[in-house]
Amino acid sequence: MGLPHNVWAFAFGIMGNIISFVVFLAPVPTFVRICKKKSTEGFQSLPYLSALFSALLWIYYAMQKDGSGFLLITINAVGCFIETIYIVLFVTYANKKTRISTLKVLGLLNFLGFAAIVLVCELVTKGSTREKVLGGICVGFSVIVFAAPLSIMRVVVRTRSVEFMPFSLSLFLTLSAVTWLFYGLAIKDFYVALPNVLGAFLGAVQMILYVIFKYYKTPMAEKTEKSKTASDHSIDIGKLTMTGPILDSSVHIPPAIHDVPETQIQVAEVKSQNMTGPKDANIKDVENQNQD
Repeated sequence: MGLPHNVWAFAFGIMGNIISFVVFLAPVPTFVRICKKKSTEGFQSLPYLSALFSALLWIYYAMQKDGSGFLLITINAVGCFIETIYIVLFVTYANKKTRISTLKVLGLLNFLGFAAIVLVCELVTKGSTREKVLGGICVGFSVIVFAAPLSIMRVVVRTRSVEFMPFSLSLFLTLSAVTWLFYGLAIKDFYVALPNVLGAFLGAVQMILYVIFKYYKTPMAEKTEKSKTASDHSIDIGKLTMTGPILDSSVHIPPAIHDVPETQIQVAEVKSQNMTGPKDANIKDVENQNQD
């Protein structure tokens, strides 16, 4: 690495800004759907509230860096703007209960929580101590945010389906974490680099899981798929037998003899005797006349 560290920091910072901008835009299809349906359906507001809080924290932390955190400020300022739009749209189309809960979390976390951190840091800490305290808070919250995909990975492993874990999002999250990791190393900032180690690791695990369950069928997945296919075929055969020409021609199968009550059988025998008796007598009379 023959270039000075500040040049590498600038290069990784620019790359991080571009990639993180793409990540911030990832929920756009979700909000297009929300706007079209005028409903938030089953979507949650917590990811956008936590992303806004994280961006506010990193802006405040970068302001303690004496100019070296400028690229952190730019991307997180853009992130604050985008996440605010998401939250406004979510509150607009959410039902009353979801809207109230979202506004409560917004007030407690993003206003009171952030204001309390700023107030404590400004009154209690100074200089490098403030930077360390803020750095520790940012690292702790970033670890929580990066750990959120663990629930998605658990769903993927349990269902053996990658429907709810798009590969493109996992890829950009991994690239973003790797870029900011190198940025933190370039400016020798432990608090920027550390959480992105975890982010890069979890992003790589997500992509590995995607490849495994998208392109490689495990024995259990194949067995499940075969049983599903077999059930689909049996349903199709059932439909054919129920809707085929047999029903249309109204062919009825006669009941078995043991399904008919005994009294009905006796009545039927008496009727048959009564019906055949006169006929047999007439036939005998005709035969006697012919003989005479």
